[in-house]
Amino acid sequence: MRTLKSGVPGWRMRADVIVIGSGVAGLTTALQLRSADLSVLIVTKARVDAGSTKWAQGGIAAALGPGDTPAQHEEDTLEAGAGLCDREAVKVLVSEGPEAVRRLIARGAVFDQVASGEMSFTREGGHHRDRIIHAGGDATGAEVSRALLAAVTQDPGIEVIENALVIDALKNKDGAICGVTLHVIGEGQRDGVGEALARAVVIATGGMGQIYAQTTNPVVSTGDGVAMGLRAGAAIADLEFVQFHPTVMYLGSTAQGQQPLISEALRGEGATILDFEGNHIMKGLHPLEDLAPRDVVAKAIMRAMMESGKPHMWLDGRHLNWEERFPTILVSCMAHGIDPHKDLIPIAPAAHYASGGIRVDLAGQSSVPGLYACGESACTGVHGANRLASNSLLEGLVFGARIADDLKRNLPPASEPVPSDASAPLIDPEMRPLIADAMSKGAGVLRSSNSLRVTLDRLQEISERSKNVKPCVEAWEVTNLHLIATGLTRAALRRAETRGSHWREDFPETLTKWEHRIVEHFDGEWHDSYEEVSNATP
Repeated sequence: MRTLKSGVPGWRMRADVIVIGSGVAGLTTALQLRSADLSVLIVTKARVDAGSTKWAQGGIAAALGPGDTPAQHEEDTLEAGAGLCDREAVKVLVSEGPEAVRRLIARGAVFDQVASGEMSFTREGGHHRDRIIHAGGDATGAEVSRALLAAVTQDPGIEVIENALVIDALKNKDGAICGVTLHVIGEGQRDGVGEALARAVVIATGGMGQIYAQTTNPVVSTGDGVAMGLRAGAAIADLEFVQFHPTVMYLGSTAQGQQPLISEALRGEGATILDFEGNHIMKGLHPLEDLAPRDVVAKAIMRAMMESGKPHMWLDGRHLNWEERFPTILVSCMAHGIDPHKDLIPIAPAAHYASGGIRVDLAGQSSVPGLYACGESACTGVHGANRLASNSLLEGLVFGARIADDLKRNLPPASEPVPSDASAPLIDPEMRPLIADAMSKGAGVLRSSNSLRVTLDRLQEISERSKNVKPCVEAWEVTNLHLIATGLTRAALRRAETRGSHWREDFPETLTKWEHRIVEHFDGEWHDSYEEVSNATP
């Protein structure tokens, strides 16, 4: 096990379970654990509501509507996953999803209704039925976060530490996870580096979008949980499958960091993607046209940009009911000088969602005892090569609850940590924009053997240029970004085909021989293996 240089812990605390992250996956896990009277410590990197969940404009997909069934939801999920979904994991998601949504509603979440008072269902890319529920039109994530946080704050058995970066896992003499080291930016008795001990640790830290120059992810999404798991010896998988959202507001070639998302729910209401001549880009390219799976739409936009030499395409939603259906996006557009009632919206793909992460089983257990993962930090196998729209919040609800159920039955006894055996070098914080630039140019939507090798060379150069870096939050973050970027690029180079959200210009075909996932380990050196996909074909 390798750890980051962080100094001697100055304080210690204990809980039965530590949950890292305060999005839908982490909060659901914490609340479900409390039904077994287990004490829970939630550690979150910024404010408790600052993660990706509250930014989710899309909704929650579940077979709750008239005539819809889990089997139909399963079929759409498998189709979007392009042959790499684990069927058993997908069955769990779609069959337990409806009850997970009902549980969320029981906790106070309020979803949009039609005039009769029944739940309103809409459609998004890749779905053949109206099965997406929304809250506040385009503010579903904010409502889910609000409801779960309200329940968490009322529970005295859950403690929350904000503004805290978890640095590394702690292991006991048997090699099982028994806590974490963390750095709290604050005042009082718990600031600086400390130790939090627990009988199990759950990683729910969200995505890694900040490895790219343009992303829909908030600034906190630096892959910390997946990097921590890697250093602790956990297997990761499917890291090459990064979903680029096809319709992100284009703010210019110099725009960096989090960009405004333009939800595909607009296309579910009839918005269309146009080129600079006013041609409908998706017409005739896919049976679902503008509601095709995200990888199909993103690739079509990128091809149109490449062929025309234009930096973006357009989204036409001038006929939509913006005030009632998309008030959040309306405000965002107006803030950038775009009136969507009469203007076309400039759009281009940007990094959005990581389908891969820490490889876990159906109980959320990683390859390291005592370490669990859920949400965007995990690879459950449900997304395969491309996530179906609005399955992400559902995955957090379903698998967060499954982790809690497993821990209620199998929680190990408390134990003490032993010192780690190796220290990982830190990356200079000034290298962060260089990592994002290298990844966007060489390992973004368009990839090739040449671009990926150049990216790996640049990442190696960044590592070699980082000398005698002092421990600090910025150094820990950029070191995590560098580790995840390296693992992603290696996997993307190895997968010599185009599949789902992984697009190789030099290997444009989808090949049967690649119907397996790439699993990576890191112990100071990288190690790869292959894992067969269970019953992937519908």
